[in-house]
Amino acid sequence: MIFDSPLKDKLILAVDDEPDVLEAVGDLLDMCRIHKATDYQTALKLLAAHSYDAVILDIMGVNGFELLKDSTSRGFPTVMLTAHALTPEALKKAIKLILEDLITYGTAPIWQKTFESAGEIFSQHFGADWNTRDKFFREFIEKLKNQE
Repeated sequence: MIFDSPLKDKLILAVDDEPDVLEAVGDLLDMCRIHKATDYQTALKLLAAHSYDAVILDIMGVNGFELLKDSTSRGFPTVMLTAHALTPEALKKAIKLILEDLITYGTAPIWQKTFESAGEIFSQHFGADWNTRDKFFREFIEKLKNQE
């Protein structure tokens, strides 16, 4: 049996001010239909004109946080990535894994999966009680538990 990626034929918007990163995303996700934008205004126009299965936003250089607000308000599953401080192989792996999870499981389980899998790393960096010190995280984790 041949396994088809859950990303096959999905429409993805990739936004990054570095053309080489967009080229790498396009090559990596050749099973998808990819729209690319290198600036904020182009990305806004594309978000308004299409219905995306997923959106990949650069954190820096394209006003990524404002684009995040716009894309999530339209109901598009959205991830924010940065190519800085990552190896090319790690970036490739992250893009594929995150998008496959988005397409396969939707948005809620991704956050739950993130908190479950990254909890140990967060504890190492921020202390064992990182998720109870801050009201946002306490409430967020409680909401995740209630969704189960």
